[in-house]
Amino acid sequence: MSLTMILLIGGGIELLLLVVGLVSSISNQKSVAEERISQLTAVDREVLSAAKKRPSPLTDWLNNRMQGSSYGSRIARDLARADLKMKPAEYIVLIAISVLGIGMVAYFLGGKSVFVAIIGGIFGIFVPGMYVRSRQAKRLQKFNDQLPDMLNLVVNGLRAGYSTMQAMESVSKEMPTPICDEFRRVVQEMQLGISMEVALDNLLRRIPSDDLDLVITAINVQREVGGNLAEILDTISHTIRERIRVKGEIRVLTTQTMYSGKIMSLLPVFVIVILYFLNRDYMMEFFKPESGICGFIALGLAALLIGGGYISMNKLAQIEV
Repeated sequence: MSLTMILLIGGGIELLLLVVGLVSSISNQKSVAEERISQLTAVDREVLSAAKKRPSPLTDWLNNRMQGSSYGSRIARDLARADLKMKPAEYIVLIAISVLGIGMVAYFLGGKSVFVAIIGGIFGIFVPGMYVRSRQAKRLQKFNDQLPDMLNLVVNGLRAGYSTMQAMESVSKEMPTPICDEFRRVVQEMQLGISMEVALDNLLRRIPSDDLDLVITAINVQREVGGNLAEILDTISHTIRERIRVKGEIRVLTTQTMYSGKIMSLLPVFVIVILYFLNRDYMMEFFKPESGICGFIALGLAALLIGGGYISMNKLAQIEV
C-alpha cells in the first residue's frame, strides 16, 4: 500500500472521528454527575428525557472501557476543572484528531517527509492537554478573584440571619460564573442528601485553590467547635484580598521575566523549523551517517540547555505569597 493511500485512509478516519466528536459534544452538554443532578432536581423530567439524546456508539464504547480506571478518572477531573463539557472518551477522540490533523499538515508542509509527519503527530498529542491546562489556569484565576466578593456576600447573609446553606444558595444566584456554577452544584448535592463537608470536599477537588481550602477548613472547624462564622469569614476575606493585591503586584513585576523565558526557549525551535523548510540539506547534517552520534548529542544537549534555562527563569519568577 502506497503512502498516499495510507494518508487518505488516515484522513477519512480523522474526518469520521471529527464528526463523531462534534455530534457527541452537542448531544452531551453536561457531565454525568451534572446530568443526574439535573434529572433529580428538575420539575419536568419528561422534558429532560425527551431532550436527552443517545450517545454515539464509539464514545459509549470508549467510556465503558475507561469507566473506573485511574486514567479515565484523571481525565474526567481535568475536564471538570477546565469546565469542558466532554467525556473522557470524547477527549481521547480529540487527541486522535489532533494527532492525525497536525501530522498530515506537517507532512504536506514538510515536503511529504514521514519524519516531519511523525514529529507533528507527537506534537499533536500534547496540544489538547495544553489547551485544557490553559483553561484550568484561567478558570482558577477567575475563581480566586471572585472569592473575596463571595465571602462578603456570605458574611452579609449570615449576619442577616441566613443559614450557611441559604448563604451559599444566594451565591449561586447572584454571583457571576464560574463561582456561581460551582456553588450551585454544592447546593444541589446538599439538597440530594450529601453532607456539607463532603460537598465542599468535592468543590475543592474541582477547584484546587489554596484560598478556597482555607475557607472550607474554617467552615468545617466552625461546624465542629462552634463560633462566629461571619467574623471568621470576614477576616479570611480581608486576608485573601491582601494576597490577591500582593500577587497582582508580583505578577506585574515578573511578567517580563516569564515572557522572556518563554520567547527565548521557543526561539531556537522556531529557528530550527524555519531552517528546515528553507535549507533542508543544512539541517539534515545532524542526521547523516557521516556525522555519527555527534548530531544527536548536539541536539540533545541543546534541548537540555533550553529546558534548563526555561525552568530556571520560571523558578525565578515564581514567588509564593
